[in-house]
Amino acid sequence: MSPLLLCVALLVGLFIGAVGVGGILLIPALGYLTGLPVQVAMATSLFTFIFTGIVGTVLFQRRGSIDWRLTLPLCAGGLLFGIVGSWANSRLDAQPLSLMLALLIVLAGIYTLVGGRLQRGAAYAGRPRAQRRLLFAIGAATGFGSGLTGVGGPALSVPMMVLLGFPTLGSIAASQVIQILAAVSGSAGFLLRGVVELRLAAVLALVEVVGVWFGVLLAHRIDGRWLRAFVGVLCVGVGTMLVARVWSGWHGS
Repeated sequence: MSPLLLCVALLVGLFIGAVGVGGILLIPALGYLTGLPVQVAMATSLFTFIFTGIVGTVLFQRRGSIDWRLTLPLCAGGLLFGIVGSWANSRLDAQPLSLMLALLIVLAGIYTLVGGRLQRGAAYAGRPRAQRRLLFAIGAATGFGSGLTGVGGPALSVPMMVLLGFPTLGSIAASQVIQILAAVSGSAGFLLRGVVELRLAAVLALVEVVGVWFGVLLAHRIDGRWLRAFVGVLCVGVGTMLVARVWSGWHGS
């Protein structure tokens, strides 16, 4: 296995634990460094996020950072819609999926750069039923998006939650839990299709969980602005290159 891919996996885990956005970078790395087809790269990547989610959940829970009133509605939506996303993945060609992934990476990068400046009071504060419905919808969108594109739950749920006014650290903590259920639900469909590279996923998951451990430490100990800026610029750059690659592929065919 490429040492560069292992370094990417370590950084992915670090970013997941520290800022919630980072797993989205594993799929293009798998494509470039191993030559896997995009659907297989998505499936393998998503499977590893079951284990990063478990480790992240344990570490955030030990620090009392998980607000279960916010987390449980998210989990319900993610669990129900992850397998729907993986089914949709099986119905789409590689190029549209690649374009969706590239645009998600760019949007995640933009959020990482500017999302923290847009915080306000949490949506539907003081209206618990309406807030639970909103969180269920965020979880459903996260689960569906994870199953469809193979990205980790935090890359989808954290931007939505922060932009809707929920605390950043609490959003990152909740995303670790939904990551488990969204990844399990989405991976179920991929495993039934036999498109997960299990040996590769096992090695990557081991490296990623080490990165998550360091990332959670950073999230609780340092001002994350510089790390967020680095991840944001990286996501925008990688996403833009992927968009250009897909666009040239369409026009070259």
